[in-house]
Amino acid sequence: MIIKELSSAEVDRIIEMAWEDRTPFEAIDFQFNLKEKEVIQLMRASLKSSSFKMWRKRVSGRKLKHGFTDQKTRFKSPNQK
Repeated sequence: MIIKELSSAEVDRIIEMAWEDRTPFEAIDFQFNLKEKEVIQLMRASLKSSSFKMWRKRVSGRKLKHGFTDQKTRFKSPNQK
């Protein structure tokens, strides 16, 4: 699977969103059209091995990383425009 053409700023933002506890994978898909598997692939390619393993351990099975808690509202980081 090939990661879509992304600028370095977009890659940085995706990594930041993936590390945030309250940002679900669906929000990344909504903004960047990247599915969870593509985000995992991007994280694996962009992070050091130990950082990737730590991130995977944190997000595996975490409820907030999978779906919005309330479909009427969505989390928006203060860094977003």
